[in-house]
Amino acid sequence: MKFIISSGALLKQLQNISGVLTSNNSLPILEDFLFEIAEGQLTILASDLDNTIITTLKAEAQEPGKVAIPAKMLIDSLKSFPEQPLTFIINPDTFGIEIASGYGKYRLNGHDPDEFPKIAEIEDGTSFTMDASILYSGINKTIFATGNDDLRPVMSGVFMQIGEENLTMVATDSHRLVRYRRSDVKADSNASFIIPKKPLNLLKNLLGYVNGDVTIQFNARNASFSFDHIRVVCRLIDGRYPNYEAVIPKENPFRLSIQRQDLMSSIRRVAIFSSKSTNQVKLNIQGSELQINAEDLDYANSASERLTCQYEGEDIEIAFNSKFITEMLSNLDTDRVNLNMSAPNRAGILLPESDTPDKDEDLLMLVMPVMVNN
Repeated sequence: MKFIISSGALLKQLQNISGVLTSNNSLPILEDFLFEIAEGQLTILASDLDNTIITTLKAEAQEPGKVAIPAKMLIDSLKSFPEQPLTFIINPDTFGIEIASGYGKYRLNGHDPDEFPKIAEIEDGTSFTMDASILYSGINKTIFATGNDDLRPVMSGVFMQIGEENLTMVATDSHRLVRYRRSDVKADSNASFIIPKKPLNLLKNLLGYVNGDVTIQFNARNASFSFDHIRVVCRLIDGRYPNYEAVIPKENPFRLSIQRQDLMSSIRRVAIFSSKSTNQVKLNIQGSELQINAEDLDYANSASERLTCQYEGEDIEIAFNSKFITEMLSNLDTDRVNLNMSAPNRAGILLPESDTPDKDEDLLMLVMPVMVNN
C-alpha cells in the first residue's frame, strides 16, 4: 500500500479531528488514526468509542488499503515539515510504515486496522438539514448552561427538538436554562434527542469555519453530523428530558432594559466583593435607577454601584448568582438586554433586545434567584 499526500493538508485534517482522542483509553488502538485509501481518496477516522470523527481528502494512490497509525507521533512529525508532498509506504503484513520526504525517510510501527472500532450505523433514522452557522450559534448559546451532575445525565447534554414548525435547543443545570429556537429550520415529522457535551464541543470547534449546510441524521441511540468533508458520529444520552416549558414563568410584569456591557461589567466588579460561597449580587431597582450590591459578611467586604436603566413595574430587590448571570450576558450579542421579573423568589428571564431583530431566532435565558441575605 502506497500513497502520496500534501503534508500541510494532512496535518490540517488530523488537527481537526484529533480533539476526539483521549489519553486514558480502554483500548490502545484508540490512540491511533485509522487510514483508509480507496479510489484516490484518503479517509481518516479518530474515535473514543462513544464519538467518531471521519474526514476525507484527496491522495495519489495505486491500490486500496488501510492501517492504524499512532496519532501523537504522526502529528508531531507533520508539524516539523514545511509544505511538501509526503510518500507513505505501508507493509500490509507487519503494518510497518515508512514516510519519505524531501529530507529523508522515517519509520514507525502501525497497527492492525481491524482492531479499530466500527462506526455506528444509523438505521431507521430521521434526517434534516440546517445552515452550519445556525447550528454553531445554537451550540454556542446553550452549551454553557449544561449540568455536570452524574446522577442526572440527561441534563449534562443539550436537548434538540425538531418539528414541522421549528428547531429548539435547550440546556439547563436546574439553576439556569437557555432555550434557543429557530423558525427557519424544520423537518417533516417531530423528533427529539439529547446530545452529550463532548461531541457538542467538537462540533463547536469545527463549525466556526464552515460555509454551507449540515446534514443531521439520528435514531434512538446515535446521531451523525455531516458537513464539508467531515462527519461526526456520537452516541446520544438515553433518557427523558425534563419539561422545561413548565419552569418558564408566563407572566413577568416587571421589565428592566439596560445596556448589556454596562450591566455585565458592573456585576463583575461588584462580585469580587461578594461571598465566595454564594457569589450573590443584589439588584435593587427603583424607578430608572439600578443599584447593584454585594457583600461578604465573614470578611467585611462590600461593594455597590449605580446604573441608569429603563424600568417598568414596582420597585424590587432580587439576588442572583453573579457567575450565572455574567456568563449568560456574555453569551448574548445585542447591545441591550431585557430582564423580566415577577417576584424576588421567581426566575428572571433574560432576553436580547435589538433594533433589527432576527425574526427567525427566539432566544430565552432563565436564571433562578438566590435567597437575599439581609
